[in-house]
Amino acid sequence: MQKPGQQSSGEFRASTPALIAGVVATVALFVPLYLNLEAGAELFVVALGLSRATPFGEALAFLLYEIPKVLMLLTAVVFVMGVVHTFVSPERTRAMLSGRRVGVGNAMAATLGIVTPFCSCSAVPLFIGFLQAGVPLGVTFSFLISAPMVNEVALALLFGMFGWKVAMLYLAMGLLVAVISGMIIGKLGLECFLEEWVQQLQNSAVSSEFSAEALSWPERVREGLKHVREIVGRVWLYIVLGVGLGAGIHGYVPENFMAALMGREVWWSVPAAVLIGVPMYSNAAGIIPVVQALLGKGAALGTVLAFMMSVIALSAPEMIILRKVLRPTLIAVFAGVVATGIMLVGFVFNAVF
Repeated sequence: MQKPGQQSSGEFRASTPALIAGVVATVALFVPLYLNLEAGAELFVVALGLSRATPFGEALAFLLYEIPKVLMLLTAVVFVMGVVHTFVSPERTRAMLSGRRVGVGNAMAATLGIVTPFCSCSAVPLFIGFLQAGVPLGVTFSFLISAPMVNEVALALLFGMFGWKVAMLYLAMGLLVAVISGMIIGKLGLECFLEEWVQQLQNSAVSSEFSAEALSWPERVREGLKHVREIVGRVWLYIVLGVGLGAGIHGYVPENFMAALMGREVWWSVPAAVLIGVPMYSNAAGIIPVVQALLGKGAALGTVLAFMMSVIALSAPEMIILRKVLRPTLIAVFAGVVATGIMLVGFVFNAVF
């Protein structure tokens, strides 16, 4: 007797060609579109008779690039995670990333974050995907922190300007901040401060009873699409608002103003750098000109690194997007723990170098 949810082998074979054709067509459209978003945004700005050399032109180009990028990434991640759930139970995912020893899961997630070239807003979709998979909250935060904060652009810059010792210390300190911050958040037991719909998503994932044998490929795809409708449908507006704020800051905050404001090393420079950096939004590549300007003005290396880390790991647009997933208390704890870690990095670098 055929179990509920199953299809006969004939039905599976009949639907597979159409499924494969749909997947291939979607990927063939998605990948080149995603890779050419920045060029398309720039062409659109030029077509309007604007220049990226102007604040409005740069802000518009940034907006037209970042919004579809983050939404496309979120859609892809949520869809893939929805399909993966039909093969791998949330319990197995949770066990793998929780680790038998304290901090193992956090270290794995933080390492994954380091090798993924995401800014803070782009890392949020994977953060949601981890929560969707039932991964512990502290482990997901280790990824969310490390993904934007430690990246290949910053490492290459530090290596080129100061040598491998500085670059490796930055890598080690960033990884340490991500792991310890995630462990602290995990130990505090703050899952109750996830938004209710996220808690329901986790509970439904844990209580899911479908098995790999019970679903056909078309049903797995439908499961992925269902997750996309539920999750992307809830957070897309917050993404638009968050990236919109980031675009305005990106286009209208001049580099010379930032360099003059931070100045040379004083005792309060590191906390001030973190406070200045949080409202801003950029990826590592976008903040490099500001970093170079600050160093040229004589700012201390630790102060500059603290500023860069706060911009790319604690941006205001990221907080707006996270607000749809996390309650204010949890956002405040996350920001406070990470800001403390970033200031520690700044003080260590200023003391050593």
